[in-house]
Amino acid sequence: MIEIDILQRLAKNDKGGSCCVQIRNWFDYRNHICIVFEKLGPSLYDFLKRNKYCPFPVDLVREFGRQLLQSLAYMHDLRLIHTDLKPENILLVSSEYVKLPGSKRFSDETHFRCLPKSSAIKLIDFGSTVFDNQNHSSIVSTRHYRAPEIILGLGWTYPCDLWSVGCILVELYSGEALFQTHDNLEHLAMMEKVLGPLPEHMAQRANRGAEKYFRRGPRLNWPEGAVSRESIRTVSKLDCLKNRVSKHVDCSRSSSLVDLLHGLLKFDPTERLTARQALDHPFFKTP
Repeated sequence: MIEIDILQRLAKNDKGGSCCVQIRNWFDYRNHICIVFEKLGPSLYDFLKRNKYCPFPVDLVREFGRQLLQSLAYMHDLRLIHTDLKPENILLVSSEYVKLPGSKRFSDETHFRCLPKSSAIKLIDFGSTVFDNQNHSSIVSTRHYRAPEIILGLGWTYPCDLWSVGCILVELYSGEALFQTHDNLEHLAMMEKVLGPLPEHMAQRANRGAEKYFRRGPRLNWPEGAVSRESIRTVSKLDCLKNRVSKHVDCSRSSSLVDLLHGLLKFDPTERLTARQALDHPFFKTP
């Protein structure tokens, strides 16, 4: 019922540009609450998976990112924080796609890539959405998209959604998750490998549960605290963000994308771009 209330608030204030899924109705069927939505297509994750994780072209990622940030700007204006942004929770409006020939691996076999006919998307799943003035759980967000302030127990608010957007954009243009891990220390080590060292003030303010991830003050307890040699190898193979982008995006477009991602993936949530600031970034001005 809390989710239904949030969905109705979103629909009430929507003037057509929120990019949030629209509730049509709800009913109680044998003590099960059922919600009726508009009909939509597959999630971006399902599309990637069916496409054998072939990444989306950067122009399409730009349109997805623009709409995702529009939905967040709309939500944040209503003092709502989504807290569970991920490709599974972003749906294409249409299921239609086109099939394009890809590279030929063998002389008799052509590999195809699929692209959606329309770039229109809708944000879904408001079951974890909270108002900023409500009590906040200590842990939110699906692991791969979880912001550092959540892992460190520093508290969280709107910026945690923007961190998730940064992770999502990397996944859409590269075809793989930015931080593929299930361990907190490994996750933090991955962040440092890709984005540079954690700010000292964040390490020093980490709650008691997160103190074990550090030694000698702000220094991360890595690789000493790694759970396995495989974990150390996995982190060591990671590249910095700039190099990671350049592998998938040509030089003429990569610089503005890298700058946007660095703004979304700032360790310090107070320095992270807001949704509206991100929408004004030069990356979205490119024709």
